[in-house]
Amino acid sequence: MSKQEQQMLLRRLPAVDTVLRMSETDRIIAQYGSTQVTQQLRQLTDDWRKQILSGELNGTAFDAQLAALHQQLTQRLLRANRSSLRPVINATGIIIHTNLGRSLLPDVAREQINAVASAYSTLEVDVETGDRGSRYSHVVDLLTELTGAEDAIVVNNNAGAVLLVLGALAQGQQVIVSRGQLVEIGGSFRIPEVMEQSGCQLVEVGATNKTHLFDYERAIRPETAALLKVHTSNYRMVGFTQEVSSEDMVKLAHERGLLALEDLGSGVLINLEKLGHIHEPTVQEALQAGMDIVTFSGDKLLGGPQAGVIVGKADLIRRIRKHPLTRALRIDKLTLAGLEATLRLYRDEANAVHQIPTLRMLAATAEELMCKARQLQTELAELIGDLAKVDAVDSVAQVGGGSLPGYEFPSAAVAIVPKEMSANSLEAALRLGNAAVFSRIYREQVLLDVRTLQPGEDTIVRDAVVAALQGVGV
Repeated sequence: MSKQEQQMLLRRLPAVDTVLRMSETDRIIAQYGSTQVTQQLRQLTDDWRKQILSGELNGTAFDAQLAALHQQLTQRLLRANRSSLRPVINATGIIIHTNLGRSLLPDVAREQINAVASAYSTLEVDVETGDRGSRYSHVVDLLTELTGAEDAIVVNNNAGAVLLVLGALAQGQQVIVSRGQLVEIGGSFRIPEVMEQSGCQLVEVGATNKTHLFDYERAIRPETAALLKVHTSNYRMVGFTQEVSSEDMVKLAHERGLLALEDLGSGVLINLEKLGHIHEPTVQEALQAGMDIVTFSGDKLLGGPQAGVIVGKADLIRRIRKHPLTRALRIDKLTLAGLEATLRLYRDEANAVHQIPTLRMLAATAEELMCKARQLQTELAELIGDLAKVDAVDSVAQVGGGSLPGYEFPSAAVAIVPKEMSANSLEAALRLGNAAVFSRIYREQVLLDVRTLQPGEDTIVRDAVVAALQGVGV
């Protein structure tokens, strides 16, 4: 484009004051206010000016942009006024997606949270006597009933649970851990660092890939307080490996007068093999093996809100409950409401699988999912015409959230190959659109895995794909 053509286009840039006086702009100002509209309008015309000067915007394209001025202005205002933390649609096939908020809450949990949030509640009152009660009482009976533990307490997350347990039970003393279990959790936090902050001394034993019972035996000293087992829930070691069983660790610990502690990470209360998946150690199994204290997360395989759950021997839980860190790490009323409602569902395992989204997504069969993918593919094909090639394809899903690492299982997806844009551009358009659909790219295809789509989201995804391919609403 010549300099003369650029100057002609620059002269055609609309004046901000002129646009503000238009009747169509009045409707936008009524919704967003004149200050915001003026600011976004200036930014829009500045962007056009830069695109003209760089040669990105020629005469034909500029005419199209000018014709859609109010539409673009509205889209900018919508984006500017979105909440930073907002709902999105997960079409990645990763069920417990850490970056997208981990587990979805059951309907009853969301309803209970809303009820507690919008009224005064029985958070710390004994209804029978009218005296002050304990906030932990709302979930203790459920946790002991479901796990077989003597007592329980809940804090704000599992790292906090481990920190509190070690601080209350082993401060100033040694805790022995296998080198192969010194895991790093999300956000680059590591078990050795958590242990250091708790005030206990880490004693590493064994090798990275193999730890034997005699490694623990040799490391025990008068200042040793506990043996700690950390379930490697966020990575797998295969090949020439060995670790000590929970039963053998418990036996050794109790023979030497020590505590046996286990951090399960992603806690699960039902046998996943019943849902057609590989085995993941349950909380009940750890307690049945004799562990004195077991810690696990609330928002992973449990399918509830973020929380750190501590279950085990009553005398130890009493010591933990009295520790000053308990106050600093305590769980809030909304999390308690969601956790209580989620735990109640586990009283009927079939009901839990049906109502807890995490378990429901794990239980869905490949055949069911392929039917869902074909339906979405048919609807899309009718709407997008020649804009893209659309197929229903086999896919693989993951549990995610640091659970069952490396484990993939069958799923189904809609594969889209756009004809007028790249797969990367379509993926970005879906992510940045009004519905914010997160997908994944595989071999130049945008894959929408239906395993992680929730009831009613198929239609939203369909419309989002159509809008993205047509360049609308992005």
